[in-house]
Amino acid sequence: MAAPRRPPTPPPTPPASGSKAAKFRLLLETAMDLIQQDGHIPTVAEVAVRSKIPRATAYRYFPSRSALVTAVIDTSLGPVRQLASDKRSGRERVHELFVQTFPRFKEFEPQMRAAAQLALEQWALSRAGLLEEEPYRRGHRVRILAHALAPLARELTPQSRARLHRSLSVVYGIEPYIVLKDIWGLGNREIERTALWMAEALIDAALRDSAAAAKRGTA
Repeated sequence: MAAPRRPPTPPPTPPASGSKAAKFRLLLETAMDLIQQDGHIPTVAEVAVRSKIPRATAYRYFPSRSALVTAVIDTSLGPVRQLASDKRSGRERVHELFVQTFPRFKEFEPQMRAAAQLALEQWALSRAGLLEEEPYRRGHRVRILAHALAPLARELTPQSRARLHRSLSVVYGIEPYIVLKDIWGLGNREIERTALWMAEALIDAALRDSAAAAKRGTA
């Protein structure tokens, strides 16, 4: 039996306006720039020094690297996370989601890679009993894909729908982007085509499985 899934880390709530909002934006933009330059998640103290903002103030906005990277990724993928497609076809929704997401992977590739790096680093520290901060929990793709797949609910058995949901979560994300780019040497356009091909194949397989199950049930 699978362990209960913990919800992803929510992004910090930015101040509404004024000097506090300006400091929040400066810290966040500085973190984005540092990741772009150095390829790793900086500490909150590093961001504070570069931003010329007192460390105590920076920690009030971002108490840990987990909070910092959550804000970074929320900024990078914000439009995708808020996507609410009105397309009636689940296949079209999935296609729309992939087409809108992969260009943002290209634009914010250093930030996405750094977030994956932090998650792996924290897993190793937790396993060794050395993790001293709240872990960065990923998983927004579960909710995003659930919305995209909603129109397919009437065509799929619950088992096939759950399997398709989990399978697409493997295909939709920075992980396949990294594999196809680093190991296969693909360009961004071909990465997107390959990811869409995999998504289409998974949807077709789920529909076939559900049709076969319905046929067995009526035989």
